[in-house]
Amino acid sequence: MNVAVCFNLVPPSATRGEEIDRIAEEGSEQEARAVAAALTELGHKPELVPLGEDITFFAAELRRLQPDLVFNLCEAFWGDSRKEMHVAALFDLLGITYTGAPPLSLGLTQDKARTKDLLSKHQLPTPKYCLVKPAANNATVKDMVYPLIVKDMAYPLIVKPRWEDASQGITNDSVVENEKALLARIDYVHRTYHQGALVEEFILGREINAAIIGNGPHEVLPLSEITFHPDLAQPIVSYEGKWLEQSQQYKLTEPVCPAPLKTRYEMLVRDVALRAYKLLECRDYARIDFRLRGGVPYILEVNANPDISPDAGLARSARAARLSYPQLIARILAMASKRKN
Repeated sequence: MNVAVCFNLVPPSATRGEEIDRIAEEGSEQEARAVAAALTELGHKPELVPLGEDITFFAAELRRLQPDLVFNLCEAFWGDSRKEMHVAALFDLLGITYTGAPPLSLGLTQDKARTKDLLSKHQLPTPKYCLVKPAANNATVKDMVYPLIVKDMAYPLIVKPRWEDASQGITNDSVVENEKALLARIDYVHRTYHQGALVEEFILGREINAAIIGNGPHEVLPLSEITFHPDLAQPIVSYEGKWLEQSQQYKLTEPVCPAPLKTRYEMLVRDVALRAYKLLECRDYARIDFRLRGGVPYILEVNANPDISPDAGLARSARAARLSYPQLIARILAMASKRKN
């Protein structure tokens, strides 16, 4: 099978956020090369197709190649993660079958606030939250957020950019213990990432990742736990802890798979993960992130387009299920192939 492995390029300078965020964005090409190598091992003919600033060139290249299928690894368009869904929509418009989630699922899960709105509406556990948009009409951040915090949430809180993933914008300073720190962090997100700030109650508990593959029947892969060394300033998966291999935060943040959970907790996490997967209309594969506290699995995030590099969480869970990396790629390819006209 001729497979176009599509991934997004990174602008020469950051359009928003921190310059260091480019490390995560640049990982898309490495991921694409790993997938292409697996496809070659499986006997397919992969072609790397980078998505740069010129969308017309990208579309023309796909028309020239006429692939049997696209392996979609695009997580943004030219540095804008909010346009991740538009890339999948382009494949739909071009009539090309592709792996992974459809546009609506990508758009909803990219928006942390809307995801939590849906989870709450359907009575799936997620931390209490509020969205603080950049101030308008001369209102101050304090005017906008303080009544909500006082009424509905208790410290400590955690502040995240509304739209970003890969732990972008998450540092030790994201966890706040008082009003002064809260307002400063909201202001940081507004100024640095040019988007709303999601404020959540910080759940102090075990961090569990649930990877799911399939479209019915579905398979919840062995659960993974992120363990935090006591020397960490905050028990969180910060940007440094996720991407900067030489940092102390990276060295003190370790995955364990399978997660050592009691059977009743494991069954509960699996059930809630699968319900969230179906609710957000994920497809082929996804990862649901949790904090487990008091026997309640609180959903932190639904990632409909997670990293599937060989050393990333989804592939780690697949290995625990005795699926080699090429076998995982073959499963994803087979699921997408069923959608071909």
